[in-house]
Amino acid sequence: MSDIIRLLPDSVANQIAAGEVIQRPASVVKELFENAVDAGAKSIQVIVKDAGRTLIQVVDDGCGMSDTDARLAFERHATSKISQAADLFSLHTMGFRGEALASIAAVAQIDLRTMQRGAEIGTRLIINGSAVESQTPEATVPGSNMMVKNLFYNVPARRKFLKKDAVEMSGIVREFERLALVNPGLDLTLINNDSVVHQIMAAPLKRRICDLFGKGLERQLIPVQTSTSLVSIDGFVGRPEGARRRNALQFLTVNGRHMRHPYFHKAVMTCYEQLLPAELQPNYFLNFTVDPATIDVNIHPTKNEIKFENEAAIWQILTAAVKEALGRFNAMPGIDFDAEEIPDIPVFDPNADASHHVTVDPGYNPFAESSDAPEGPVSGRFAGAQPSFASRLSAEHRRNEALRDWDKLYEGFMGTEPDSTVVPSGISGSRMNSEPSGADALPFDSQADARGAEDTESIQAKGAYILAPCISGVMVIDQHRAHVKVLYERYAAMLRNGDMTPQSLMFPEMLRLDRAQGILLSEMMPSLAEMGFVLEAAGPDCWNITGVPSVIDNVNPVEALSMILDDAADSGSVDTDGLSDRIALSMARSAAIRRGRRLSGAERENLLSELLKLPTPNYTPDGLAVIHVISGEELEGMFDKL
Repeated sequence: MSDIIRLLPDSVANQIAAGEVIQRPASVVKELFENAVDAGAKSIQVIVKDAGRTLIQVVDDGCGMSDTDARLAFERHATSKISQAADLFSLHTMGFRGEALASIAAVAQIDLRTMQRGAEIGTRLIINGSAVESQTPEATVPGSNMMVKNLFYNVPARRKFLKKDAVEMSGIVREFERLALVNPGLDLTLINNDSVVHQIMAAPLKRRICDLFGKGLERQLIPVQTSTSLVSIDGFVGRPEGARRRNALQFLTVNGRHMRHPYFHKAVMTCYEQLLPAELQPNYFLNFTVDPATIDVNIHPTKNEIKFENEAAIWQILTAAVKEALGRFNAMPGIDFDAEEIPDIPVFDPNADASHHVTVDPGYNPFAESSDAPEGPVSGRFAGAQPSFASRLSAEHRRNEALRDWDKLYEGFMGTEPDSTVVPSGISGSRMNSEPSGADALPFDSQADARGAEDTESIQAKGAYILAPCISGVMVIDQHRAHVKVLYERYAAMLRNGDMTPQSLMFPEMLRLDRAQGILLSEMMPSLAEMGFVLEAAGPDCWNITGVPSVIDNVNPVEALSMILDDAADSGSVDTDGLSDRIALSMARSAAIRRGRRLSGAERENLLSELLKLPTPNYTPDGLAVIHVISGEELEGMFDKL
């Protein structure tokens, strides 16, 4: 029997490795940018065309390469960063695997021009799908100029499933911003299709944050600084009032390397537990400086996941540092004494005239009858007829009676339910007098279960769930998800029928976005206009919202649009197909009642009625459970065990 195991060619091995290292154009930008940083560059320029499909070019003024190094750099596992295994425990560079350039060359066409500092001439290297086509001397400037053309041209499946340009460009911008934050001492430029997206100069971290995400963040940043034998932590956390519902700016770095670390993210979140509601997320920009021997960055090809030797101890140090910063700055706005138009605060002068311009008649007797009041002139606050003590007592009695009337009005305001209530948007209809149209879709034994819930009063639990009895047991309904489901079906039907007419806002709302969100908005603008949103450009990354769909007139339009953009970024798609459904879901999430909202009996009944009319009320459009039924057997079993 012949041998069946064979050694893969280098080109095939590199394409396999590219599947892990080079996932999208943003991955190429990351790897080439980090190589430029390792080369000691002080200025880096990133140029992309067609969101990286056609061209990704990174120009730096680093140390450059000789002709031999330039050729060898594209071989797999060739690197200048380490020479032995022990070097992994003292890494001070971004790269070390020697896989990135080989992987890029396997799925793209490479044109490299590079020259070392002090050299008289450089070299030009052209590679096509791992195959070196030519290497010639080239007159160029010190540093490297790497051009990656036609990404994934020889991997049709990967190229076909790249997202639309707006989504891929948004990913490139996000990656560029992460790299810019960990390298504040560099001059950086990002250009897309000859349009400058970012152009920022070297600056301290706080200035770099504002350059990337807007000057409005400057007053929201609280400095964090601590140093111990295990770790030094520095950076900024955001004030609670600057927290966001979605798309919070949250960045963790270690030794100048961006990382994802859910454990440390949770540590920061615990510091805000008493300051923010659960749905809001704080901003933070924190850098850890540790001994390289105490971390392992070699657990994932992208090097974004990092293991710490002393995670538990660093957790304690991190929470203490963040809590101290929040407490020291009191998370409250301060008084700016240098501001213009400061109110004139009078200073106490003991020698000043204490007169309040009130003349009081010394002969006035407050216990005398009104007819006995002296007729002398009385001015100021005591002017006019003076009531007797008995009259004032009677007036006081009438006031107490009035207060008791008000007490009766408010009596049981939180405990009892008035006959007429204000029903949340999207919860309408009479009492539950209709059956759901799809019995098989309901999580009950039969339609009789739904009818069994009609005649019994529901109750609300923990401000988040509605409990209603049914024949097979007890229904537990998530009120927020139920309202999302109801509103989604309503909005989706209106969008399909073209009924989303715009309603003008009396006062336009200002929508401020970062660059990545702005790119998505530009792509989605025609579709949003069809949905009823009217936006006008008001400056860089700013838009005025002058009209919204009439069906969401009670919803914050800024929050609704932000959620739509975040959902588009999360899904990685701004395609027209299915966009109306995604927008309907985003608007439903934004308009739905929140957890913790107390509902009256009429509101609960109307919500259940609208929900159970739907063909498939079990799940939200994104697959989250809406209804759970606890059967009678389960209820009996709970007590049998006691």
